[in-house]
Amino acid sequence: MRTQKGARFWLALVIFSLTGQVAWVVENMYLNVFIYKMFGASAGDISLMVGASAVAATVTTLVIGALSDKVGRRKVFICGGYLLWGVSIVSFAFIRTDTVGALFPMAASASAVCVTLVILLDCAMTFFGSAANDACFNAWLTDATDHTNRGAAEGINAMMPLVAILAVFGGFMAFDLDQQASWTAIFLIIGGAVCLIGLAGLFLIRETTQKTPENTRFFRNIFYGFTPSVIRQNGLLYLYLLAFAVFGIAIQIFMPYLILYYEVSLGLSNYVLIMAPAVIVASVFTAFFGRWYDRIGFKRAVTVAVLLLMTGFALLSLFRQVALVFAGSLLMMSGYLSGMAAFGAVIREKTPPTKAGMFQGLRIVGQVLIPGMIGPAIGAAVLANAATVVGNDGTASFIPHRGIFVAALAVCVVLWGVLAVIFRRTGKEASHA
Repeated sequence: MRTQKGARFWLALVIFSLTGQVAWVVENMYLNVFIYKMFGASAGDISLMVGASAVAATVTTLVIGALSDKVGRRKVFICGGYLLWGVSIVSFAFIRTDTVGALFPMAASASAVCVTLVILLDCAMTFFGSAANDACFNAWLTDATDHTNRGAAEGINAMMPLVAILAVFGGFMAFDLDQQASWTAIFLIIGGAVCLIGLAGLFLIRETTQKTPENTRFFRNIFYGFTPSVIRQNGLLYLYLLAFAVFGIAIQIFMPYLILYYEVSLGLSNYVLIMAPAVIVASVFTAFFGRWYDRIGFKRAVTVAVLLLMTGFALLSLFRQVALVFAGSLLMMSGYLSGMAAFGAVIREKTPPTKAGMFQGLRIVGQVLIPGMIGPAIGAAVLANAATVVGNDGTASFIPHRGIFVAALAVCVVLWGVLAVIFRRTGKEASHA
């Protein structure tokens, strides 16, 4: 029997997950475009920013996740974190070459200083966002669900990145991203919306966490998931996290450069109109996929997801025609989001009871830190000798090419090896049960 959840739970899940993902889309996909277009950032700059953000996200989630377990509360961290997250997003509106040039007149390049400031502020924004979303919202979602409804909840949670992409793509159509004024408006609008959702959480979120005596040892609990005894007791969970990390590496090889690939390499100035149907179909597919996962389990679900992902990579690496790029993007997005749902659900299922906050940091190591450090570095290496284009201001910018999809496809081959180990182990455990 499926445990029924009320409308208030589903509304909180949708609103907080969607708003959080909108903010992450701006950071993970459009902040790269921002420093590329406004300050002439290189692939190395983008890789550094993604890697630094990944480290900040991991450290934050480890510390705040353990802290929320210690105090036995998630709501205050979620709501307060969203408020500060919104303020930090608004702050990007004030990073401009004219302002920075006036503040640092001795700097050789105002644009280079702006890139550095964006990277630093991105780390600060990641701190607030990861505290609110990665650590506490995800721990709250684990607390509030069980094995009968986690797939359904994770299906909705996992589809939100694509819904957020659709919302951001659609909203950004009204802006000329080559103009500083457009970016100022974008940061003010997104940041203000995140602040409002933080306030709404005071009324929507119902606290589900209880303080337990074993969770009061804060500093020990920060590293709880890395102790040898815990690893031995939960060995299968760590294999799932390893597979999730390899999956994430494949995604992060191309994701920081995806919009630039569409716009600069393929010349798709109307890529929003082309991608919107793909995003909608993939989002609907992922919502149904989550419910399907509850019936068929991880092995069959993740197999479908990875096959979709690899087929999408193959099409994107082989073809440049609009119709085939659309088909490849649809399959890639469907595989990406359904894979996120499958891994998210199984990791929540294997997380020890009453330890959700402590294990969110471990989840972020697999989901964010390892992929964020390795994936963009591979992407930057692939693009090291990419062709360049000179803008109106005389700045040379690199042109992303489809080699990033070939590299992502190669990493998926490695992923199959890790999954094979998991399938063998779970098969042996099932035969002994």
